[in-house]
Amino acid sequence: MHEPLSATGHLQAFIERHPRLLVLTGAGVSLDSGIPTYRDHNGVWQGGPPMQHNDFIQHEAVRQRYWARSFLGRTTIARARPNRAHHALAQLEQAGHIPLLITQNVDNLHQQAGSHQVVDLHGNLRDVVCLDCGAHSLRDEMQERIAQLNPQLSGLQAAIRPDGDALLEGEHIRQVRIPACLRCAGVLMPDVVFFGGTVPSARVGRCLDALRAADALLVVGSSLKVYSGYRFCLRAQEWGKPLALLNPGSTRADGAAALHVREPCGEALDAVARRLASG
Repeated sequence: MHEPLSATGHLQAFIERHPRLLVLTGAGVSLDSGIPTYRDHNGVWQGGPPMQHNDFIQHEAVRQRYWARSFLGRTTIARARPNRAHHALAQLEQAGHIPLLITQNVDNLHQQAGSHQVVDLHGNLRDVVCLDCGAHSLRDEMQERIAQLNPQLSGLQAAIRPDGDALLEGEHIRQVRIPACLRCAGVLMPDVVFFGGTVPSARVGRCLDALRAADALLVVGSSLKVYSGYRFCLRAQEWGKPLALLNPGSTRADGAAALHVREPCGEALDAVARRLASG
């Protein structure tokens, strides 16, 4: 008589039945790397309002606030290292189980862990783009330029929030001087999709093509509250693609999932990757 499968055993069996997965990851994957999340494990919002796309573009004061806080929070992103979840997903890619991984995170940790087929759905904090001429530059270069223009920010301490944000208000923000584009003196923005922004259609199209070719969709560490990620669950359901969830708390797609493993992402993925590798 066989013993019943554990939660991770069910996840392993799901992958064995559906060996080519489209994987979608969220903030819960990077939590063990020291990067806070916007929501608790049940998807309830924590903290203040997030940066809004149109506000950043339209208001100088909003850009001052963003860059001042991002300057202080940058250390958390720069020092973060991939955890067991990132490494396990990279191993599964190397084993041929993940032709494409879509991440809603902007921290570049999947790439650092060795995943090569990654779509940064919401962009990547590694890069900066000019809103006027489209020139790209590195965020590390922007950090150096902000420091040169704003010596008053050096040494300040602030509580860290998600996506490299930090809690800073008042006079420190109003005094901030923002570097301009070196090519055209235009407005610089991190190359990410803020709340209220639109994911480029070509990027979405690549993800949908991968879903169409996949055996199933696996969502890891996301409550799926944001439509840009949730859309892939809707399309999977429409196309008859099985859906598995690995998230400790509730998600927006619970009712559509064939499997929901409510365990920590790193622990579960590490165990499954090891078992699959051992045959």
